[in-house]
Amino acid sequence: MKRTARPENVHQATLLRLLRDGGRSRAELGDVVDLSRSKLNVELDRLVELGLAEPDGLAASRGGRRSGRVRLSPRTRFAGIDIGATSIDVAVTNGELEVLGHLSERADIREGPAAVLERAVELVGKLRREGLCTELNGVGIGVPGPVSFAEGVPVVPPIMPGWDRYPVRETIAQELGCPAMVDNDVNIMALGELHAGLAKNVDDFLLVKIGTGIGCGIVVDGKIYRGVSGSAGDIGHIRVDDLGPVCACGNSGCLEAYFGGAALAREAAALARAGGSAHLAERLAVAGALTGEDVAAAAAQGDPGAIALIRDGGRRVGQVLASLVSFFNPGLVIIAGGVARLGHVLLAEIRSVVYRRSLPLATGNLPIVLSELGDTAGVVGAARLISDHVYSAI
Repeated sequence: MKRTARPENVHQATLLRLLRDGGRSRAELGDVVDLSRSKLNVELDRLVELGLAEPDGLAASRGGRRSGRVRLSPRTRFAGIDIGATSIDVAVTNGELEVLGHLSERADIREGPAAVLERAVELVGKLRREGLCTELNGVGIGVPGPVSFAEGVPVVPPIMPGWDRYPVRETIAQELGCPAMVDNDVNIMALGELHAGLAKNVDDFLLVKIGTGIGCGIVVDGKIYRGVSGSAGDIGHIRVDDLGPVCACGNSGCLEAYFGGAALAREAAALARAGGSAHLAERLAVAGALTGEDVAAAAAQGDPGAIALIRDGGRRVGQVLASLVSFFNPGLVIIAGGVARLGHVLLAEIRSVVYRRSLPLATGNLPIVLSELGDTAGVVGAARLISDHVYSAI
């Protein structure tokens, strides 16, 4: 594996992370780091020598001699891989995490790690062949299940048969010849929102992903909170009804068993067969199965049965989220994921329950919003994950 240049001390790491948000003048950097002017210049010059940064002309005058600007090396490239239960998204970014190329395709996580990771590597290769980069400085990967962050492996993931303790990090690092980091897909989406989304200026927030599974990214003081073993935020397996349906995890009555993607498809099909939705019945007759997208389309046409399904799911999500809000007191809640594309009917129900059930002190200034990043949240967050690693002191 190619050795990627890394900062040599904490000061250089801090400067790289500041430059990740865009080029700055040396004077501007001096305003926000606790370094003397001479020490700052020594560290910046060293980053240039390492090939991690480069001069970028002169800044506007601040009343005296014009300060030189510095930016990250334009040759820096990161890859982000967002593996979902039913899809793979891959992107290549520059050092500032701007997406230079993005590919997405359908995939089935149940095909197992060898097949899915091979396809992810092929998609990265396709972007590289399009001229976006010759070498990668690092790759971040998100997977839809619990991850031991320290080891870079999934651990007993309920919807990922065959993936338990598979060496995802080592496999991808070896295949792509660069450092790799692996995390839960919800955590990388939260990182994407922190870097480029609605949470860019929020230090403490929750991101709730509603897709095939349901999870929650927890950001505290601008950093992902993973818990002791990496399982923090697994809210899809919070029990909401002791007598509820059996979940993929083996327990009964989990939130995910009521409103994950598979549960929504199951309830939609039952509704259609019972005559509760003409639109869904027509779609079921044509396609033979239903999806969350079908429910969204029916609701958009005013189908009362589809709208009732969405509201019921939103109510259950809101019940769990209300408890989280009272406990954590976040500054923002973002709703994301494939099922979240059900849109404002879902959002309105979640808001109604949370604002009604949580204490006014916790919700008085709490925005609950839909993600605006769409499919790029995960890949940008994965790139942010690996850049945090590369832009850290050795």
